[in-house]
Amino acid sequence: MAHLKESLLELIKRTSSEIPEDVHRAILRSLENEKKGSIAESTFKIIEQNIELAKQKTQPICQDTGSIIFYVEGPIGLDQLEFREIAEQAVRESTQKGHLRQNSVDSLTGVNDGTNVGKGFPTIHFHQSREKVTRVQLILKGGGCENVGAQYSLPNPKLKANRDLDGCRKVILDAVYQAQGKGCGPGILGVCIGGDRTTGYEFSKEQFLRKMEDRNSIEELNQLEQDICSTANKLGIGPMGFGGKTTLLGVKICAANRLPASFFVSISYMCWAFRRQGVSLNEDRTISSWLY
Repeated sequence: MAHLKESLLELIKRTSSEIPEDVHRAILRSLENEKKGSIAESTFKIIEQNIELAKQKTQPICQDTGSIIFYVEGPIGLDQLEFREIAEQAVRESTQKGHLRQNSVDSLTGVNDGTNVGKGFPTIHFHQSREKVTRVQLILKGGGCENVGAQYSLPNPKLKANRDLDGCRKVILDAVYQAQGKGCGPGILGVCIGGDRTTGYEFSKEQFLRKMEDRNSIEELNQLEQDICSTANKLGIGPMGFGGKTTLLGVKICAANRLPASFFVSISYMCWAFRRQGVSLNEDRTISSWLY
């Protein structure tokens, strides 16, 4: 674990200040697609300037550096307790250096101790692998986009949504419509069909680890992803709710087993400032490669 803190510090800095290339490409495609001289085009140009300035100055893309969510895939024998201790040290130092803003507060007192470390903060999901390689992925998810996430229980009589894929489609599109550009759209949706109230949201956020250009290996879900994105972009909500052709940049959907009595559809919303990055680590925990 000798070099782990330095590797995590670099991961946090880069995640906070640089949009992944796949997301950047999606933003540039949307900019070209908007009507010339429109508010939507101007909004995208401001977004693009923001992205470039943050990268040049190595500063946070957004003042809300968000919830800190690590996904760690490590070999058998990885010391999770030591990893968590070192990750918390890296978060504290990143906050002191300004790569993370002082965003975490005590829910009972409202006190902000300025460290970004506390109960559930940062969140670390550990997954064991038979490979020797350790991979660490990081998502920084802002509060604005977190606020417009939604969870539906099917059937939903109000939306005439039954327990089928068409019902799932209706509630997902309803979540987009209800957001109306809030959460710093254009957004990216991570969706889980099934699970319980906890795992549904957990699996929906894991969808943000997928690259923008990938296609779902389950054909029914692949078609649903493309349909929802296309339909949402015809609603006219546009970036930041100002109108336009781009309400969503992408949709990623998974399905999880559920109880017969329950049918949840959990929808996590990510803002355009899609801060997601990852690294593969050598055995000495130095960075061997970047994942995005």
